[in-house]
Amino acid sequence: MNKLDLFNKKQLKAAYAKSSGPLRQSSSEASELKKDISEIRPGYTIQVHQKIKEKDKQRIQIFEGLVIACKHGKGINATITVRRTSQGIGVERIFPIHAPFIEKIEVIKKHKVRRAKLYYIRHKSAKQARLKEIVPQRKVVKK
Repeated sequence: MNKLDLFNKKQLKAAYAKSSGPLRQSSSEASELKKDISEIRPGYTIQVHQKIKEKDKQRIQIFEGLVIACKHGKGINATITVRRTSQGIGVERIFPIHAPFIEKIEVIKKHKVRRAKLYYIRHKSAKQARLKEIVPQRKVVKK
């Protein structure tokens, strides 16, 4: 390493120490994060319960589908892309996980996948888009 590389490295470290850093969260962001969210991964079939306000009434709408992408980590900006087929037409919605209008997220099924983003599912028809389901193992009790 030459002197210029060392100088740049020191400057970067100093600048990073002064800023809050990309991985650190402010106290206001930490208070807005939801604590009761279970692990959500691509390949899971989930139900998203969303609050919808119509005039003076409030109701909960359920969107059930396959998680094809999780983006932006686990912080305040974290989102999931959920896909379902409705009347033969694929519908995708992007939900911010920590949004106040998300009532709860339930995991219905877990599928075995080998990709972090399942965008290839968009081009598959009904039988081709099937994924292998992970069945939870039962514990055997010996007496």
